Amino acid sequence: MYLTAEKKQEIFAQYGKSNTDTGSSEGQIALFSYRINHLTGHLKSHKKDFGTERALLGLVGKRRRLLDYLKKVDIDRYRAIIKALDLRK
Repeated sequence: MYLTAEKKQEIFAQYGKSNTDTGSSEGQIALFSYRINHLTGHLKSHKKDFGTERALLGLVGKRRRLLDYLKKVDIDRYRAIIKALDLRK
């Protein structure tokens, strides 16, 4: 399994408020980004895995909606998570 409970806690501790705060927007965005990177790597070697491609598009949409929400609510937190995850080139 690529995403264990320990890895989730590590992501939430690094980007969220604490390792048990799984509801913060920053923690969820970081978790989605980790999963998106994993699925992207999988699709590079398995080009015809259309179920995974559909799941990847769903995750990208969820992350986009959370980023839009965070941008609307608190622009400083939005800029901080964008910079921390290096989402913009």
